Amino acid sequence: MNTIEMKSVPVASSVLDSTVKINSNLEFGSSVDSDRAASRKNAILTILLPGFALLIFGILWQFYSRMQDVTLPGPIQTITDSKELILHPWFDNGANDKGIGWQLLSSLQRVAIGYSCASFVGVILGILIGKSNLAFKAVDPIFQVLRTIPPLGWLPISLAAFNKAGPSAVFVIFITSLWPIIINTSVGIMRIPKDYENISKVYQINGIRYFYKILLPAAAPYIFTGLRISIGMAWLAIVAAEMLTGGVGIGFFIWDSWNSSRLSDLLVALVFVGLVGLLLDRGMGFVGKFFGSKSEV
Repeated sequence: MNTIEMKSVPVASSVLDSTVKINSNLEFGSSVDSDRAASRKNAILTILLPGFALLIFGILWQFYSRMQDVTLPGPIQTITDSKELILHPWFDNGANDKGIGWQLLSSLQRVAIGYSCASFVGVILGILIGKSNLAFKAVDPIFQVLRTIPPLGWLPISLAAFNKAGPSAVFVIFITSLWPIIINTSVGIMRIPKDYENISKVYQINGIRYFYKILLPAAAPYIFTGLRISIGMAWLAIVAAEMLTGGVGIGFFIWDSWNSSRLSDLLVALVFVGLVGLLLDRGMGFVGKFFGSKSEV
C-alpha cells in the first residue's frame, strides 16, 4: 500500500502542473488574440473614419458647386479639368511652365535650406539662452514680440536686403522657423533638474560628455516639439512668400492659376500642399519619437 501511494503522488502532481500550463497558455493566447483584434479594429477605423468624412465632404462640395452663381468647380469637374496635371506632374516646357511636381520640389528645396539653417541656429541659441536665467529673461520678451510678426511681414525687409526672390523666400523661411525652436529649446534646457549637473560633477563628467549624454537627451522632447512646430510654419510661409516673389514654386503656381482662372488646377495644388504638409509634420513627429526613445535619461 505504501508503494502505491508513493507512485500516485507524482502522477497527480504532473497532471496538475500540465493543467496549469495549459490554462496559462490558453489565457495568454486569448489575450494575444484580443490584442490583435483590437489593433485590427483600430487600423480599420483609422482608415474608414477619415475616408467616410472625406466622402461626406466631397458630396457637400459637389452639391454646393451646382448652386446658382457659384463658380467653384466641384470635385468631379476638378479631377476632369486637371487630369493632365495629376497624371503628368513632371512635365517641363521651360521657364515657369513646369508640372506640379517640379513646383513642389522647388518649394521644398527652399524650405530645406531655410529650415536647416533655422534648426542649427535655433538649437544653439536656445541652449545658450537656457543655460542662463538672466539671458532668458532679457531676450524672451524680444523673441515673443518677433515671433508674432506674420511671415509676409518679413518679405519686404528680405527683398530690400537681398534684392532677389529666391534668397528672400529662404530668409522668410529661416526667420519664421527660428522662434519656436529657440523658445522650446531654451525652456527644455531650463527644466533640466539641477541634480543631473550635480551628479555629473560628482562623477567628473567633462563638458562635452555632459552635453551629449545628459543635456541633449533631457531637452530632446522640447527641441523636437519646436522643430515640429517650425516645419509646419515653414511650409505655410513658403507658399505665401512665393505668391509674391514669383518664379518656380507651388505658391506662385497657385497664384498664377488664380490669375489665369484655372480654379481646378488651384484646387489640385492646394490638395498637394496639404498632403506635403501632412507628410512633413508626421515625418518630424516620427523622428522626434525615435530620438526621444533613444535619449531617455
